[in-house]
Amino acid sequence: MLWPPRPLPTAAGSSGRSEHERLLRFGAMSPQITFIGGGSYQWIPKLLLDIADTPSLAGAHIVIQDIDPRPIPDMVEFVHHIAAVRGIGFSATGTTDQGEALDGADFVVVCISTGALDSMHHDIAVPERFGIRQSVGDSVGPGGIVRGLRNIPVMLGIARDMESWCGDAWLLNLTNPMTTLTRAVLKETSIRAIGLCHEVTITLHTLSMLLGREAAALRPVVAGVNHLPFITQLDVDGEDGLERLRALLDDPEALEQPLVIPATAGHEAVSLGGLFTVGSLLDSNLVKAEMFKRFGVLPAAGDRHLVEFFAGFLTEESEWGGRWGVHLTSMDDRRQWLSHYLGEFDRLRSAEELPTEPSGELVAAIIDSLIGGEVRHLPLNIANATQVSDLPADVVVESIVTVDSDGVRGRDVAALPPVLAEQVRRVSASQELVVSAAVNGDRSLVLDAMLLDPLAGRIDYDAVARMTDEMLDATSEWLPQFT
Repeated sequence: MLWPPRPLPTAAGSSGRSEHERLLRFGAMSPQITFIGGGSYQWIPKLLLDIADTPSLAGAHIVIQDIDPRPIPDMVEFVHHIAAVRGIGFSATGTTDQGEALDGADFVVVCISTGALDSMHHDIAVPERFGIRQSVGDSVGPGGIVRGLRNIPVMLGIARDMESWCGDAWLLNLTNPMTTLTRAVLKETSIRAIGLCHEVTITLHTLSMLLGREAAALRPVVAGVNHLPFITQLDVDGEDGLERLRALLDDPEALEQPLVIPATAGHEAVSLGGLFTVGSLLDSNLVKAEMFKRFGVLPAAGDRHLVEFFAGFLTEESEWGGRWGVHLTSMDDRRQWLSHYLGEFDRLRSAEELPTEPSGELVAAIIDSLIGGEVRHLPLNIANATQVSDLPADVVVESIVTVDSDGVRGRDVAALPPVLAEQVRRVSASQELVVSAAVNGDRSLVLDAMLLDPLAGRIDYDAVARMTDEMLDATSEWLPQFT
């Protein structure tokens, strides 16, 4: 505990603040936003800048919580630095105590990684010994499954503490595997949870460059699960955007058109920046383009995520995705990115001018709509209520969601082509097994999830069982429910 604690709640499940007091706070536009995993140099600085640059949230009180006390003072100081540069009433406190951080929270933003790179090393290394190479390893496949087993109990602990300290707060989850973590909270607790991901936003940004229209002019219909969403319809100022994309792909001359592409979009570099052509942009989206030509709907996540759902793209014959332009993210890559985030933070914390362009993340926009009422339509992960008609009710799906002061709800109802519908059903069924396995500490269910997962289940039947045991044993210090 780094700072004096707040008073204890007056009753279990109550923040000690009446609904009238809460509405008065929102009327003054000063919500309390608590960051669990608030020491993340990757996520927190950009989210803080987005919040500070949202007029309705400029007076928000930020609480930074992390199990590691070292980065907390840096983040609190950064909030005060933003406030001074922007001339706003932004304020912050920090603590290592989760209950203290949650007391009185209106919104809880979660950015955790149980075991961090120490645990993730085994997620990548063990499957590789069994002939499975993963391009990301944090959402599906053997790495995503075991990462889910580690993070779900921690996420449920956060949600259950929220039930005691701030039961009417919203949980905004940025942690992978997005689908299983958000599903666990919604299934096992009373907390309202939303999963946030920038992949659809990046895809729309790419489409806006390809089609020569502002991203705001694109109105997509989206159906799927996180990192496997599909744009099934695309309205572009009244025109069929998918038909325009199809014509573009069939026009050799159009592929030579020049484009200026920024160096970053989302949290990782997608190019070196500079002058490109339509064709060179498509070269970094070969999997999306191939699936669009084959099935008529457009995958709306990066190719490095997509290939983990379709094992045929990650084979020795394809140079482990290299033929499709996919790079396997190594542990060294991840360490370099951590160094990059830390260096960028050091630059920001002393900068006399701070960037004002939006990061592309959705935390600030969601909070603004929930408390201020502005209607937004955003790609989010929530429980299925027919918006993805191919999947059962209540499983977590990714779709376009209407957000306003009434809450969140799916905007559209969409179906997928039969082959893709079956694939998404298979993935979703495996994810449901992961949630049950994590909650119950059932190794047999872990093996079931592995066998059903398209990437984990591609190897010899007996090898899947051995791989599963090795992964659970290698990461056992972060899996107490299985000991």
